[in-house]
Amino acid sequence: MDQELLTDLYRKMLRIRRFEEEAARLYTEKKIGGFLHLYIGQEAVAVGALSVLQDNDYVMTAYRCHGHYLARGGNSRAGMAELLGKETGCAKGRGGSMHFYDIPRRFMGGWGIIGAQIPVAAGLAFAEKYMGSDGIAICLLGDGAINIGAFHEGLALAALWKIPVVYVIENNQFAMGTPLEKTATTDDLSIRALGYPMARETVDGHDVFAVRSVIHAAAKRAREQQLPTLIEAKTYRYRGHSMADPAKYRTAQDVEAWKARDPIKVLGEKMETLGMKSLRDQIDQEVEDEIQDAVRFAEESPFPAPETALDYTYV
Repeated sequence: MDQELLTDLYRKMLRIRRFEEEAARLYTEKKIGGFLHLYIGQEAVAVGALSVLQDNDYVMTAYRCHGHYLARGGNSRAGMAELLGKETGCAKGRGGSMHFYDIPRRFMGGWGIIGAQIPVAAGLAFAEKYMGSDGIAICLLGDGAINIGAFHEGLALAALWKIPVVYVIENNQFAMGTPLEKTATTDDLSIRALGYPMARETVDGHDVFAVRSVIHAAAKRAREQQLPTLIEAKTYRYRGHSMADPAKYRTAQDVEAWKARDPIKVLGEKMETLGMKSLRDQIDQEVEDEIQDAVRFAEESPFPAPETALDYTYV
């Protein structure tokens, strides 16, 4: 197994986990306002998927966006500062938790309206095709978005116009708080691809290498054949829908069963099996130092000046 790849994937997943855990702490201290949707438990999807992309590919996601931002290479300082509404944030403190952006890395958000990013991702990918670029778009969405009208609109156009876009359903089983069996007639969500039609795949979202493999194939299909793909990654969030959600609609036993397969824990143990314990410990400390530095930076950064309240608006 490639040591550089293994350690890179481990570092990126752990970086997201520690970022999210510190964000949860800051929220309970009332330093973060509004909603906070944590990605804890789903790290293997973002890291595995985005690890195979090119620099000129677009990335779009919904409001559970911190993990995708970091997996795309986003700066942890700028991310933490955005959560605290500071001028140094990745959206200058104007977007907050649900609207992370990183234009140089073609990370186009963080969308607060469920499913809104789906047709826009098709538009970005269509633009790349129109301009003769080999860039593609990857669009991540939750299982709660598959019954939204924009899901049909985006996939219908992607298939009809042969748009190089990859759609990834992060099926964490509950959407906001409703069990999947109450919203879908089958537990195979990739079957929706047959209606358009387009290529489809289902993958274990807790296996970062499996995610890499299916996304690699889908990205190759998009790049070389200009064809879309719908992928379902079966995963699980360990926290509620947001920090305001006590998640009483599921059992502690169910959560613990998924935690037993935690992608960070599994990969860390694999590293130790391969004789890389000291390297794992080193990465753990480096990530911890980075996240604590990000927290300090965010807390010490200034809020936007009141006179700039209308900056960046359309009119």
